[in-house]
Amino acid sequence: RGEGGAGLPRVPGGVRRRRRRQGAGGVRPRLPLRLHRPVAGGARHVPRLPVGPGGSRAQGGGMEGDRTALVFVYGTLKRGFPNYSLLDDLIRDGDATFVAAGRTASPFPLVVGPLSIPFLIRLPGSGRRVYGEIYTLSPRGLVRVDDLEGTHRGHYERLTLAVVPVTSGRDGAEADNEEAAAAGAVEAEAYFAHRSYAEDMWRRNGERGLGSYSEEDAREYVRPEDRLPDTTFLGEVRRFLASPS
Repeated sequence: RGEGGAGLPRVPGGVRRRRRRQGAGGVRPRLPLRLHRPVAGGARHVPRLPVGPGGSRAQGGGMEGDRTALVFVYGTLKRGFPNYSLLDDLIRDGDATFVAAGRTASPFPLVVGPLSIPFLIRLPGSGRRVYGEIYTLSPRGLVRVDDLEGTHRGHYERLTLAVVPVTSGRDGAEADNEEAAAAGAVEAEAYFAHRSYAEDMWRRNGERGLGSYSEEDAREYVRPEDRLPDTTFLGEVRRFLASPS
């Protein structure tokens, strides 16, 4: 329409009302979800958290206002896996939203350690592209997931990486296309094995990485509440690293 709002229907009081665009059946069409606006190089902009020492993001409470984080989960937090109940609770409380299935844009080592715990290791270029799921988390939701992952206890580190949302198939069903992956990548965060033991964990697993943490792997997983009271996460890690491969 031209200037002055010509053609808009009048309502009492002389105010003009805009017509809503409607689709078939009179229902207003739903727009597709846009993850984030594109930036140079084909990646997309996502809200960034303050960067802490060593390149890690601030662990809990570091986000400004109501800013959400985009988080890639690859292990026990996936739907149908042992710790998904936490994300399910957060979704019901409005502190998390499922975005898409996804995979890492670059290869990373993914291994299974003690108690069938999965570990993503910050050695880009090694291992394989890893499949998982992408969620948004509120600041409150992020604090709860940080607590599960032990970011304040030296268990995991929450660090940035590029991930590619996938819409066809899962766990490798989509063809690997590096150019397409780079164009569709978004910046997210994931929980990496803590640097204090990460490379030793990679070597202990014979430097052989997985493409996904499977349901078979998860059957052997021991939840934190089911572990023996005299054991600790890092104690189990040290015991595993010292055992013969």
